[in-house]
Amino acid sequence: MISSAHARTVANLAAASCLALLLGACGGGMSLPSFSSSQPAPEVEPGTAPEMPASIRADEIVGRWGLASFQNPADRARTEAAARAQCKNPYVIGAGSSGGVIMHLADQATPQELRLKGSPSGKNYIGPPGPTPGEQDREVVSFDGRVMITRFVDKDAATRYGNMVYVRCAPRA
Repeated sequence: MISSAHARTVANLAAASCLALLLGACGGGMSLPSFSSSQPAPEVEPGTAPEMPASIRADEIVGRWGLASFQNPADRARTEAAARAQCKNPYVIGAGSSGGVIMHLADQATPQELRLKGSPSGKNYIGPPGPTPGEQDREVVSFDGRVMITRFVDKDAATRYGNMVYVRCAPRA
């Protein structure tokens, strides 16, 4: 005859074995390494991809620019004319000491050196070092050497500033 203590131990082991088999058969959700034969996927640390060069060079945008902005694309031509009129008080994009350009970030009173950055999609961005596009970057929507249109990546800044139109000012006489 089996003693009740021995029977209880056998029953507990049987229950634990059944539970282990059930958990091992689930295959998803919770994974217990000692009961699972599959190897857990190694954690991938988010890395920063190397910066891609922009198709626009910094020296192409250094200079004096008339500046205006629009929200409605139908206002683009009028806004370009308004930006051209601002050449009497131009926005100056300077050359940075490490190959970038000196411009303002959204809501910043002091200009700083920003980089021109490319992306796998072929878009160009202007912003501080870091991932592309970063929250402080602005996308270069169009650039033909004479007119540059940018839009901030950050939705709040894009709503407040709209599409920034830079029209190159004539050289000083």
